[in-house]
Amino acid sequence: MRTIPVVIGALALLIGANSAYVVYQSQTAILLQFGRIVRSDIEPGLHFRIPFMQQVKRFDKRLLSFDSQPERSLTSEKKDVTIDFFVKWRIVDAARYYVAVAGDEVQARDRIAPKVKEGLRRAINARTLQELVAGGRVDLTKDLVVESNKATQDLGIQIVDLRIKRIDLPEDGTVINSVYERMKAERKKVASQLRAEGEEAARTIRADAQRQVQVVKAEAYRDAETTRGEGDANASQIYAAAYGRNPEFYSFYRSLEAYRDVFAQDNGLFVLDPKSEFLHYLQESK
Repeated sequence: MRTIPVVIGALALLIGANSAYVVYQSQTAILLQFGRIVRSDIEPGLHFRIPFMQQVKRFDKRLLSFDSQPERSLTSEKKDVTIDFFVKWRIVDAARYYVAVAGDEVQARDRIAPKVKEGLRRAINARTLQELVAGGRVDLTKDLVVESNKATQDLGIQIVDLRIKRIDLPEDGTVINSVYERMKAERKKVASQLRAEGEEAARTIRADAQRQVQVVKAEAYRDAETTRGEGDANASQIYAAAYGRNPEFYSFYRSLEAYRDVFAQDNGLFVLDPKSEFLHYLQESK
């Protein structure tokens, strides 16, 4: 008779142990009864179930990621490129996730990868190589996240982020050479533009300098002519004052200066009237 309470206690303990279950903070869960979902998206904490009739399926609700194999695509210019990318995703609908992929993360990745690659292929086909390399990948990834979420919404997951790690060109060198040539042409264009701007600035500076030189010369000539005029006026005043003080001496002095200038020439020949006023003082001295 003592064994009956022991058996009852053991059964109660077994039933209690199978009735309670724990969902951790990093998990979400669904409750199945004979394979049918009776409760989904169970929050973290302690919960209870009907033992032996209901089963618990737990899933990781943290961010999950997978790196895809490099994918080859053609740009809008029909140039071959290889894209290496990774995807960040998480479970948002546990019941739909279980129905779609039986809660298997590997199956989920196999379902996500083709949809993302198809969207990536279409996006690359619509863009040039320059747009992909020069910074168009940010807009590309944003569009891809939106399109991928639309394509995978039946899986009960959400694509949180998609990043392109690397864009490689074919190893044959044809595309690489064309890219290098295009980059070289762009650098030459920029250099030519800078050179033209420099030459234009130099011409402007030279023209301004020449204008300033002309202004300085004109002002200097004006000042010189003003000074020369003032000197001539002062000289005329001095001559007039001297002439007024002793006109005879002034006339004599001016004649001597004229004789000096005229007779200084070695081979000069002059035909003059002996009674010319120019020879007045010579005649008197004679």
